[in-house]
Amino acid sequence: MKNALLIENATVLTMDAGRRVLERGHVLVEDGRISSIGEGSFAGEWQAERIDASGMVAMPGLIDTHAHAGHMLTKGLGSEVEDWMEVTGRIYATATDPEFWAAEAALSAAERIKCGTTTAALLFGGGPDIMRSEAAEAAEAHLTSVAAMGVREILAIGPNRPGQAHVYRQYTPTSHNDIVVSPDRQIEVATELVDAWAGRGDRLRVVFSLPVFDEQELRDETVYRIACKVRDLAREKGVLLVQDGHRDGSIAANDARLGLFDGRSLLAHCIDLTEADRLVLQRTDAKVAHNPSALMSLYGRCPAPELMGDGVTVSLGTDAAAPDRSFDMFRNMFQAHRYHARHFADDAVLPPLQLLEMATIGGARALMMEDELGSLEAGKRADIILVNMRQPHLWPPHDPVQRLARYANGADVDTTIVGGQILMRGRRLVDQDEDAILDRALSAFHLAMARAGLSERA
Repeated sequence: MKNALLIENATVLTMDAGRRVLERGHVLVEDGRISSIGEGSFAGEWQAERIDASGMVAMPGLIDTHAHAGHMLTKGLGSEVEDWMEVTGRIYATATDPEFWAAEAALSAAERIKCGTTTAALLFGGGPDIMRSEAAEAAEAHLTSVAAMGVREILAIGPNRPGQAHVYRQYTPTSHNDIVVSPDRQIEVATELVDAWAGRGDRLRVVFSLPVFDEQELRDETVYRIACKVRDLAREKGVLLVQDGHRDGSIAANDARLGLFDGRSLLAHCIDLTEADRLVLQRTDAKVAHNPSALMSLYGRCPAPELMGDGVTVSLGTDAAAPDRSFDMFRNMFQAHRYHARHFADDAVLPPLQLLEMATIGGARALMMEDELGSLEAGKRADIILVNMRQPHLWPPHDPVQRLARYANGADVDTTIVGGQILMRGRRLVDQDEDAILDRALSAFHLAMARAGLSERA
């Protein structure tokens, strides 16, 4: 066997079609894929690195379908959301360079590894109006840094909202210059990145993002042209089209004006949907990223249980990492349950297994990767986490599904494996210096704050 890894004595939560739970099972990994999984010890001969997972649950790596690049270094910078958004926009547009995006990416990937998130979909920037896509260097720095950390990532990049001037500052070692950013140039850069990263291994993909336009905005011819351009490129390249912030009839309006959605559409938040919105989701097979910890979930409600009842794929996203949330998917499972149970005054809404589905196989479906990820099955990529269940808050040892969805948190993850490669073991990063990652991020943070004239907040 080459590059083999054998996990033994684990409670194996497969998330396969039968949702099997193996009480004392094994998982054998060869060349990055699961080659055998079953009850008891592996019966064949093997020469592999062995992990005794007694007292642990082996389960698929968690899949976060909506987060943001950049936000790790803007946490806690605003007293309220409007203040935080203004500060973050200023930093992204006027104070960052490729090193900022590389250092932030390593920090973000480190948190995901330590929380058991093996795949995440991130927008490159703080939303539709501060996408750092005027040139490829910042995104290249981010992607190169993530590649070195070993996690899987879908990076969505695209244009800002048309109709207002966006001025970005670009730095050289000795000076800087300001440029006006156009949506058309941003689309060119995004297309270059989609093409450039299409063949660089199986862990990183670049896809398109597009601002969410309401019915009135869609009447503007420039908005219409930009939206059509991104829609057509996403379909031509066969990649996801990601949008952040659908609500209040915007899905139906975009469907009517643009025919925007298909099975490769990933729509975040989706709050206060109309009946017409829900019918479009059913008809087009567009996917939803539900973010129960996000501020938008305070302003309105995503009808996630109802959508799943309609047959719509609904996954979980953290909307991490700022202004007030982490990459901890276990926290989001718990919050999703309470959010909807309170709405219906019914604790039976979103039972534990359904929450775990949203964070694993449901996330894989949302990213069009269910044939490769999201469950532990022979032939699939070996993205596996081991959760240490021998802890007071996870005891006594019965019903692992309920304990994971109701009681666990990201700090309970002992081991994180992506493509058969161990990225964390015993809560320690493998082949990465965590202190160096933290120090690098702190240096990038202080430099960006000084450039933005915000040193008093640092």
